[in-house]
Amino acid sequence: MALQDWSETVIVGDLTDEPLLSEDLGTLIARLETAKTQWHVVLDMSKVTYLTSSNLAQLIQTRKFAMATGGSLHLCGVVDAVWSILLMTGLDRLFKFCEDVASGLAAAQLGL
Repeated sequence: MALQDWSETVIVGDLTDEPLLSEDLGTLIARLETAKTQWHVVLDMSKVTYLTSSNLAQLIQTRKFAMATGGSLHLCGVVDAVWSILLMTGLDRLFKFCEDVASGLAAAQLGL
């Protein structure tokens, strides 16, 4: 995943399928876990075609640490197969979704 500091308070990540997905989310979690400042995280999920239970746990943890700093997590470009997993688990009510990264950045900047 290419993690980019888009601004002083926004991180943008470009996710792909396993085996990199777990590793990339772990890197992001480690960064957020020690953060002292507010971070809004925008993740491009358009290349992710499936999620494991471990991936779901990592996304929940990412959200937890982002929100602990007063920030947010926006999932962008979620494909149908991943969307159905999120619906089945009820996690569609937990996360914020945007159609694309541009929309996610706008939502993060506006604090939505």
